[in-house]
Amino acid sequence: MYDLTGFQRDLLYVIGGLEEPHGLALKEAIQEYYKKEIHHGRLYPNLDTLVEKGLVEKGKKDKRTNVYKLTSRGRRELEARREWEQQYLEEL
Repeated sequence: MYDLTGFQRDLLYVIGGLEEPHGLALKEAIQEYYKKEIHHGRLYPNLDTLVEKGLVEKGKKDKRTNVYKLTSRGRRELEARREWEQQYLEEL
C-alpha cells in the first residue's frame, strides 16, 4: 500500500464500498469526493495499476462494461491501512 498514490488508495476504498462497481460508477463516486472531473485517462490507467498489483480483480459485466472487485490482498491492505491510521487518530 505504501507504493500507491493517494488517488489509487481512494479508488481502493471506493471499490471496496460498492457492490461490483463499473468504471462509470467509480468515476462518479471519486468525482464526488474530489469535487472535480476525473478524466478516463486518469481513472483507467490507475485501475489497471491496481489490477497489476493484485489488489483488484477486473471482470466483465457485458461486452462493453468491466466490473472491479477487491482481492483478498486488497482487502487486507485496506484493513492494515485503517489500523495504521487509527493509531494516529486516537490522539485527536
